[in-house]
Amino acid sequence: MQCAIEAALARLEPGPHTVAAAGRTDAGVHATGQVAQCDMTRDWDPFRLSEALNFHLKPAPVAILAAALVPDDWHARFSALERRYTYRVIARRAPLTHDAGLAWQVKHPLDAAAMQDAARCLIGRHDFTTFRAALCQAKSPVKTLDEVRITAQPCPGGTEYRLHFRARSFLHNQVRSMVGSLERVGSGAWGPDDLRDALAACDRTRCGPVAPPDGLTLTGVGYATDPFA
Repeated sequence: MQCAIEAALARLEPGPHTVAAAGRTDAGVHATGQVAQCDMTRDWDPFRLSEALNFHLKPAPVAILAAALVPDDWHARFSALERRYTYRVIARRAPLTHDAGLAWQVKHPLDAAAMQDAARCLIGRHDFTTFRAALCQAKSPVKTLDEVRITAQPCPGGTEYRLHFRARSFLHNQVRSMVGSLERVGSGAWGPDDLRDALAACDRTRCGPVAPPDGLTLTGVGYATDPFA
């Protein structure tokens, strides 16, 4: 995404451009609510800028939904108060077609109520070392998770589960690691206390399998004042 936008910006104004995003995502992770900023030399009308960027972004799978002018002291990453992620899990036997690459397919149904009950231990301020990638560059493994909400609904051939996470910031691989462990609870491989014990252990080896990137989407970023309001 960043390279595509920077290349499009170069078509509008000569010279190198650097885009700063609200959050970084792993390869294979999607974003429907990413926010990014850049400095422009010309006094662009926001609507005209978004239209011009979208023209030059073709055929990359990237689109600018809206553009806005922001104060000089505003920053897409450091001004953010929360980030919201959704992870999709689809339980069915038949291979995914339309949702291929957009969800994690499991072959067995999951107990959404058990997953939601177990997830309560993750909410709040904790040391999330267990759910942190070995290469994570964050200064501290301590984060505050504000919400974990799990829903289930029928889908063609099975059931789709959506796991919603909300926090000011996340560690590298934290969401995918938590999803992988919650799937163990939902499948019955882990008991009610196994997730709580894994969190308390602060030991990466106690984490369940890390869920693949396909199902993860950055759905929104929150600010004190919405720049797109």
